[in-house]
Amino acid sequence: MAEYGSDSGGRVKGVTIVKPLIYGNIARYFGKKREEDGHTHQWTVYVKPFKNEDMSAYVKKINFKLHDSYPNSNRVITKPPYEVTETGWGEFEVVIKIYFNDPNERPVTLYHLLKLFQSETDIMLGKKSLVVEFYDELVFQDPTVMMQNILQSLRPISMGSYKHETDFEEKKEKTLKNIVSAKNKIQYEIQELNERLKQRKEMIQKLKDELSKVDEHINIEELVEAVT
Repeated sequence: MAEYGSDSGGRVKGVTIVKPLIYGNIARYFGKKREEDGHTHQWTVYVKPFKNEDMSAYVKKINFKLHDSYPNSNRVITKPPYEVTETGWGEFEVVIKIYFNDPNERPVTLYHLLKLFQSETDIMLGKKSLVVEFYDELVFQDPTVMMQNILQSLRPISMGSYKHETDFEEKKEKTLKNIVSAKNKIQYEIQELNERLKQRKEMIQKLKDELSKVDEHINIEELVEAVT
């Protein structure tokens, strides 16, 4: 049974609640530079829950820090959808800071490199939009009683289907396969190196034995000369 602490207004000791989220951006190419400002893309940077849950129950606001060249580069979003849409021509790092309704919880900072330009493969496939998004987790360690109640009783965003642009289950499987493949490759290379090391040691020992025989032969000849 959880122990209720007296610090920070009553934290629930020994409790950890994890809330997964997705962050990233989607970008669309205009097809050419815009005459008035030279912009080439429209883009949207965002944070959204991984599961069908209303983040506004525990998120107070999300601050998106854009490049200084944008007017009002600090964009504060206080309700879903937590996103900023702009136009531009260059890529830059967006600093995303998440603030919580419970002031006892420290803000969480994420860093996202805004991506605009598609790969040659995407262009050949005729993809009109570029999507770059990542999975992460908000970890609430020893939350307050209030925060625990909020996090455990979230309502869904909508009653319909809920999915992301990226199939993260497929991405997870591919990542695991790559890890297993890399592990097997490393193990094979280690075995190869061990075998080479074994051969080198055997060669060195063989040379030592031959040198020892040569030394012994020289000593015998010196002894014979001394006697005669």
